[in-house]
Amino acid sequence: MPSMRTVVLTLLAMLAFAANSLLCRQALLRTDIDAASFTLVRLVAGALMLWLVVRLRHAPPGQGPGGNWWSALMLFAYAAAFSFAYVSLPAAVGALLLFGAVQATMIGAGLWRGERFQARQWAGLVLALGGLVGLLLPGLSAPPLGGAVLMLGAGVAWGVYSLRGKGVGDPLGVTAGNFLRAVPMALGVALLAQLSVDRAGLGYAVASGALTSGIGYVLWYAALPGLRAGTAATVQLSVPVIAALGAVAFLGEAWGLRLVLASAAILGGIALVVVPGGRKPA
Repeated sequence: MPSMRTVVLTLLAMLAFAANSLLCRQALLRTDIDAASFTLVRLVAGALMLWLVVRLRHAPPGQGPGGNWWSALMLFAYAAAFSFAYVSLPAAVGALLLFGAVQATMIGAGLWRGERFQARQWAGLVLALGGLVGLLLPGLSAPPLGGAVLMLGAGVAWGVYSLRGKGVGDPLGVTAGNFLRAVPMALGVALLAQLSVDRAGLGYAVASGALTSGIGYVLWYAALPGLRAGTAATVQLSVPVIAALGAVAFLGEAWGLRLVLASAAILGGIALVVVPGGRKPA
């Protein structure tokens, strides 16, 4: 069973991810900022915030940033594909595609490495996925192919990035280095795009990068060593629920019975996966 430290770090990371979804939704759907500008500002703000935190930590002189180019590429691919996908996808469709791809990537990797679920855990995963579908699917039409492919790619990239974070010795330094390396990638895309920035969109992008992305990813990298791949994948199903509750509280969206039932199914399913049973998996 995960330690209390891991549980707290995971909870804080999920709250940060949900807040990031709300900021992204506001910026890309309700302001004039374009996807390339949002991605660039988000990554620059995250890199600056993390650089400041690393400096305040008093790292040994001459110690360079952590991370690596492959993880940075996955971080950039997630951030860019996520932003560009939401230009054409409704928020609910995008969330369903994103977390479905994350699930497939992380659980598939865990099973490939020899992890096994008990029947109770498989039931919990099915229950959580069913709750997610019940929350997001009714009334949706077929999504645009281009946006759907981009969001699926974002989910795979985020799943790989999470898997690469397992076992890192310095979550803060690694995250800072990955953000720093991802900035020139985002700048390259921005130079090829037709940019549009307004004050509100810029503010949302800065908050997304500095707070809910940068600090949120540090928390997630710190929690990952205490989580199995399947568990790490499943707990992320709570993010759409938290984001939906945040939309009700802060964006004035309506509360309904479907939201209550879906939230109960998803959180109950996560509990079945995370809390150990009486027997270990074969």
